[in-house]
Amino acid sequence: MRGRMPAGERLWATAIWVIVGFFVLNLLALIATVVVSSFGTRWLGTWLPAGFTTRWYASAWEEFQLPDVLLTTLEVVGAVVVLSGVLGVPAAYAMARRDFPGKALLMLVFLLPLLVPPITFGIPLATVLYRAGLAGDIGGVILANLVPTVPFVILIMVPFIQQIDPRVESAARVFGAGTFRMFVHVLLPLLAPGILAALLLVLVRTIAMFELTFLTAGPTSQTLVVALYYAVFAAGVRAGQSIDAMAVVYMVTSLLWLLIALRFVNPTQIVTRGKRAG
Repeated sequence: MRGRMPAGERLWATAIWVIVGFFVLNLLALIATVVVSSFGTRWLGTWLPAGFTTRWYASAWEEFQLPDVLLTTLEVVGAVVVLSGVLGVPAAYAMARRDFPGKALLMLVFLLPLLVPPITFGIPLATVLYRAGLAGDIGGVILANLVPTVPFVILIMVPFIQQIDPRVESAARVFGAGTFRMFVHVLLPLLAPGILAALLLVLVRTIAMFELTFLTAGPTSQTLVVALYYAVFAAGVRAGQSIDAMAVVYMVTSLLWLLIALRFVNPTQIVTRGKRAG
């Protein structure tokens, strides 16, 4: 029959869906295990715990000093997002609009922190920051996280800026707009979707960044993901349910930011607006 998928293609499609379904099922089972354990009183060789309680969340809130950890996470993420935009957007504009010797090499240098695993350059970076007296506090954590996030913003913004016709900027200058007014009133509205996309993705990336934060954080500058690591490492002196409760807090926090990003960032809309600007 016309339009009917051949048997080989149907078999291949079925196999793909089975593999994907198996992966999703296992992922959901792992998450469900952690969530149920965070509410369980005792769980030994049964399908469900003997009872349920919320006291593990109160215990995690006090034992792991979650209010301070969440505040530190908010400060680090907020500073990294703002500084990444302030530094990355002008750099991306220069890379998109100017041709100069060594431009390709400079772009490769910018991309290296994104191509190389963070732990690879994180150790020498932390060494330099500690020798300079910049690590061990919240400032060092922010500086370390800027190393991959600024290039990340540049990578996203360069193609977006290239889609905007330079004649739009020339027309604004003809009508008397200076550099600042042109950027605020002409470029910023056109670049807003791309900037928003880049910064929201930087936000999600920074929340989940473990290696660089772990290597440069001190006792008072731990973010949520690092505090969770220390909680797991000290599992022998703390109840496992309390650690699971903290893991749930981390998952919920990351999920909320991810949902916000998906709510406001629409890649199709970004490309469409970029083409209209061009």
